[in-house]
Amino acid sequence: MPLINVYLRRGTAAGFRRDVSEAIHAAMVAVLKIPQDDQFHVFHEVAPEDLVVQPVVFGLPRGERTMFISLSFNQRPAEQKAELFRTIVANLQRTAGVPEEDVMLVAFETASENWWAAGRVVDPATGYDERMTGTG
Repeated sequence: MPLINVYLRRGTAAGFRRDVSEAIHAAMVAVLKIPQDDQFHVFHEVAPEDLVVQPVVFGLPRGERTMFISLSFNQRPAEQKAELFRTIVANLQRTAGVPEEDVMLVAFETASENWWAAGRVVDPATGYDERMTGTG
């Protein structure tokens, strides 16, 4: 049951937020092998003055569409998280037209026992939703 928070400047269109959500979710399904219906995304639009980003960070220009994406899920191998980040960025470019320079990602990992949702069944052997396969 990953929980995704997306922080961006106020004034984005509903269709753009839907495209961002679709891009992130497709990456989560493909890379983390989460079930298709396991989608929990919260968008936080903030006033432009409350999203402070230098115009050039790490030597790269950042635009008005810069967004911060916070991903919370069970622990995963470093290689899988790197693949997830690459896939999210590629999907955002293709689906929502967001340049890679405007995507900031952070993952927060927690133990599987820290998640609960009615109807969710955790496989005690893997610690993941019983519908998931290939999660290692």
